[in-house]
Amino acid sequence: MTDFPWLTTLGAIPLVGSAVVAAMPRHRSLLAKQVALGFSLVTLAVVVVLALRFDATSTKQFQFAETHEWIPQFGVSYAVGVDGIALVLVALAAVLTPICILASWHDAGEGRRGVRIYFALLLALETMMIGVFVATDVFLFYVFFEAMLIPMYFIIGSYGGPQRSYAAVKFLLYSLFGGLLMLAAVIGLFVVSDGGAQAFLFENLQVMHITQTTERLLFLGFFVAFAIKAPLWPVHTWLPDAAAEAPPGGAVLLVGVMDKVGTFGMIRLCLPLFPDASKWAAPVVITLAVIGILYGALLAIGQTDIKRLIAYTSISHFGFITLGIFAMTTTGQAGSTLYMFNHGFSTAALFLIAGFMISRRGSRRIADYGGVQRVAPVLAGTFLVAGLSSLALPGLSSFISEFLVLVGTFQRYQVAAVLATLGIILASVYILLMYQRTMTGEPPESTAGWRDLSARETWVVAPLIAVIIALGFFPKPVLDIINPSVQRTVKQVGVTDPKPVVPAAEGTNK
Repeated sequence: MTDFPWLTTLGAIPLVGSAVVAAMPRHRSLLAKQVALGFSLVTLAVVVVLALRFDATSTKQFQFAETHEWIPQFGVSYAVGVDGIALVLVALAAVLTPICILASWHDAGEGRRGVRIYFALLLALETMMIGVFVATDVFLFYVFFEAMLIPMYFIIGSYGGPQRSYAAVKFLLYSLFGGLLMLAAVIGLFVVSDGGAQAFLFENLQVMHITQTTERLLFLGFFVAFAIKAPLWPVHTWLPDAAAEAPPGGAVLLVGVMDKVGTFGMIRLCLPLFPDASKWAAPVVITLAVIGILYGALLAIGQTDIKRLIAYTSISHFGFITLGIFAMTTTGQAGSTLYMFNHGFSTAALFLIAGFMISRRGSRRIADYGGVQRVAPVLAGTFLVAGLSSLALPGLSSFISEFLVLVGTFQRYQVAAVLATLGIILASVYILLMYQRTMTGEPPESTAGWRDLSARETWVVAPLIAVIIALGFFPKPVLDIINPSVQRTVKQVGVTDPKPVVPAAEGTNK
């Protein structure tokens, strides 16, 4: 079974499922949902098999690798493989997709394109997300990077809120602009590389020799595209609109998984392929990340729309992730990768529980809620756990991620780490204020008759809360997978962790 195309099979399953669901009769909506859920669960089962077969001690850069000629005239290959960083993000996509399908059971009824198309789009999006994480050819990476836009554009534009058309077009224009810059950089890579077969393979590009100016220009082409996708301040403005107008399942996959492609691209492409340019740009990127942390948190405090508030918290969190990546320490990058994984679950829980609340009340305004914990205590309790994870409370999953990022950053950029710590204080403000305004007090007439979480909703939320708590106490299994890949990336960049400075005791010889 060593030659079995595991990753191709993994990407093909949801794609086939998407075609099957889309081809089903319009009146078989329930069957379409069930088939979509079944294909997503089969995909998850394959990911579990991959995780069990993955060897964290292997010296290979990528495992389950496949390489086939695709466009040999331009050196383009169909090449896929995973390291520890890619594996945990593939797992994130595979876990969240069936959860989003189950959570969206009744969300597609108002869509102009029908229920079956909505669930077909979710499965197609899963294929594209898996593809971009496993691609080991830069051109193939670019293809999946752009292809992700298509299903998400239709999910927002056809099944979103009142301003869905505006949000979908804004999302598309920002993403296409970033993709255009990346395409220019991809073409530049082909020009400066030696050409020939497999010219775009990561391992071949890592040994190319280019001038300083060329390296910096290529780095900027990729980095700006990834900064828009993440998104990083100041190219973030599309996210609050897109996340607020997307249906809850679409918002989870957008913020919880798709946006991770931006930060994944930074650590997968920018640092190993352009190490000197990455070190040259690091101080500016660190500054932008710190601004994003504080800016996103401050704007979250002032939001009156619950989904926009969650979106702005994610802008702050992506600042932390970028900070850890460009601190260029093993601790910081391990924290950032773990943060990508953990953030997906905490944000998914917040968006989905907020979606359950909106479906009951019919409003996204925080002021229209209150007293929910008295009429729906389980809903309120799960919302509190998800919120506390978002503010990185010790004992919940995001804490260790944020702690590692700050420790790794402090090793090289002390001032940036101290300023970023203020984001934790601001996070406690926006999360606790949101909980107080929506969950405490006397329930108004609009919420007095609410039912608590249904069986389906409980099945949606329970796995997320379980992961948040489990990884809060025992993150070692994920870190064991991540750490070898992080150490390899840091070595490729040509940096080493700063040695700790221990002040000499008084009276001792120096």
